[in-house]
Amino acid sequence: MPLDFTSIDFETANGSAASACQVGLTRVRDGRVVETAGWLIRPPAGHDAFLEWNTRIHGITAEDVADALAWDEQVEDLIGFAGDDVLVAHNASFDMRVLRAACEVTAYACPPYRYLCTLQVARKVYRLPSYRLPAAAEAAGFAGFSHHDAVADALACAHILIDAARRSGADDIEALAATIGVRTHSIAPAAVAV
Repeated sequence: MPLDFTSIDFETANGSAASACQVGLTRVRDGRVVETAGWLIRPPAGHDAFLEWNTRIHGITAEDVADALAWDEQVEDLIGFAGDDVLVAHNASFDMRVLRAACEVTAYACPPYRYLCTLQVARKVYRLPSYRLPAAAEAAGFAGFSHHDAVADALACAHILIDAARRSGADDIEALAATIGVRTHSIAPAAVAV
């Protein structure tokens, strides 16, 4: 099987996991980046306050997303981009929690994606003083990107996994996970009110 996956990164407006305000996506086919995408998101009502702390991190404000599509208006685009791929993210539990929570509060049935965390991968493959995304990406040969821009972060994440697979001699996600001793996980179904 080829090394195919979609890396994903979210930025959030506040401490609510449902407050997605930007998504970045990178599609990888046969171990090569073939497409990137990303856009701003108007967070779901009730989860749309922008806290100064979050804005300081990513620079996105309420004014920036005022004309963006709401989560429930663009989630199909996100799912269409990812297809049936395994999702890959750095500190993946955060990004999968955002995906699941935003779907849950908008009564959208989140697909039960399988996912892999490049933070866990980096800890197995590299010897670094820090495993934060910029340090791990630099170890993978991808440096100088705009950290906390979701598109740039998703691309950096993709490069970490591609490099880890190359170093490990793995041809696909399952082989990589088995070789370095990490697990793929699945998103638990969101509780959607009817």
